[in-house]
Amino acid sequence: MAGIAAALRVFQSRKMAALLLLGFSSGLPLFLTSRTLQAWMTVEGIDLTAIGLFSLVGLPYSLKFLWSPLLDRYRMPFLGRRRGWLLLIQLLLLGAIALMAVQDPSRSLRLLAINALAIAFLSASQDIAVDAYRADVLAPPEMGAGAGIYVLGYRIALLVTGSLALILADQLPWPVVYALMALLMGVGMVTTLWAPEPEVQPPAPPSLAQAVIRPFLDFFQRYGWGTGLIILLFICLYRLGDALTGNMMTPFLLQQGFSQTQIGAVQGGVGLMATIVGALAGGAAISQIGIHRALWIMGGLQASSNLSYFVLANAGANPTVMVAAISIDNFCAGLAIAALTALLMSLCNPQFSATQYALLSSLFAFSRDILAAPAGKVAEMMGWPLFFLFTIGAALPALLLLPFFAPWQARPAFPRPGSDD
Repeated sequence: MAGIAAALRVFQSRKMAALLLLGFSSGLPLFLTSRTLQAWMTVEGIDLTAIGLFSLVGLPYSLKFLWSPLLDRYRMPFLGRRRGWLLLIQLLLLGAIALMAVQDPSRSLRLLAINALAIAFLSASQDIAVDAYRADVLAPPEMGAGAGIYVLGYRIALLVTGSLALILADQLPWPVVYALMALLMGVGMVTTLWAPEPEVQPPAPPSLAQAVIRPFLDFFQRYGWGTGLIILLFICLYRLGDALTGNMMTPFLLQQGFSQTQIGAVQGGVGLMATIVGALAGGAAISQIGIHRALWIMGGLQASSNLSYFVLANAGANPTVMVAAISIDNFCAGLAIAALTALLMSLCNPQFSATQYALLSSLFAFSRDILAAPAGKVAEMMGWPLFFLFTIGAALPALLLLPFFAPWQARPAFPRPGSDD
């Protein structure tokens, strides 16, 4: 009991409350340009191939490292090094999401794509600032809990935009739904004003050139070229199976015969509870077993969770099986993202946290947005049951890389630069 109490105690701080709400703000735009937008497009009769290719509007998530040095080098004339950028970006995001209220997928996919691309760019920029703030504000012992609480907020936002939005869409026009979602960006703006500043603030790089070059050199100097490249490949592949599934989840459930209200209610009810349990359990477990073992355990659970959708694909429109599948998926996703988030934070040097975290998380976004883009075509060719078996196989290569940089028996955390851990 003492161990459980110690694991939970770390969640009780102002910074954890801020990370919960900033996680919500970070997660809010993602489905509005992917899964929720796919539901709108499916209802409007857009074909599966076009819906699958629409994931390419998420390209800024993979390329955000290109402008992340700006957030390391420069600061706004208000708030801190990270929070000033956050407030500006969140204000722009509110406006960009609100503009979706004037779009019509059946008339102009091009304008819809441009609007979605703008949201994705601003969302990726917000992620740069939030990720850097999180890496700066957390001490090494708090990283597991910080990852878990951030993932919890992020997943709540995904469920709001991926479930509540679908429920509202059965009662209101889609443009009105997007206008309401835009107002929720106010949560992030208020949190940014209230969040505490990091206790230790390393100096910014002395020039933009240094902000671009030194993060690369610092990473490979600490881990070496061989291990460094294996880590980067692992990050790219770790959630590939889940990305393929997520890209097609809404069309799959709709084609199985479930209504938007059914999908939204299950994801927002049982699915939300599973996410809360998964994210918090993941954060608490990481603080006890370490990042290495968490990657093994949570990565394996994430891969095997897609079996639940294989069962659902064969069961048809069975509400009980759908509840079970969504619950398992949300629980395992919360675990796996908590482990990956803790890993990325542990790899960053606080002096370059914006650029290094952006570079590392861009690799994860690459698999979600680029490697998963053909998911619609693959699903059409294979059919849903074989597609979900394929996604399990796609998750295995990352797990095979773990012995090379995170062996089970090794020390369960990477040392932070300048720390004794």
